[in-house]
Amino acid sequence: QVQLIESGGGLVQAGGSLRLSCAASGLTFSRYTMAWFRQAPGKERAFVAAISWSGGGTYNADSVKGRFTISRDNRKNTVYLEMNSLKPEDTAVYYCAAPSIQYHVTRGVRAEYAYWGQGTQVTVSS
Repeated sequence: QVQLIESGGGLVQAGGSLRLSCAASGLTFSRYTMAWFRQAPGKERAFVAAISWSGGGTYNADSVKGRFTISRDNRKNTVYLEMNSLKPEDTAVYYCAAPSIQYHVTRGVRAEYAYWGQGTQVTVSS
């Protein structure tokens, strides 16, 4: 079965950086768009960034443009989220996600994604 395991979350001061990783198994990783979502307390789970199966295309939410970078290593079946210039409003549980179909062109909508990791907490202090 598909497993997505996130790591790299933690507590950081505003202006700091973190790098999240998501290790995938149970799917042909190089055929799948991958995405990151986040959910803050009391809020809906929101799209953060996505990357195409080849890594040739990326798509970021406006709230993180210029600060967050999504990347992937298809040899390691891993997707990353490099987060810089972190703000307190970035505090959330961050989830890695994969859609149910291969070669999917994402619109950044939660309903497109069938597989989810358990999440990793990111806390940004002011």
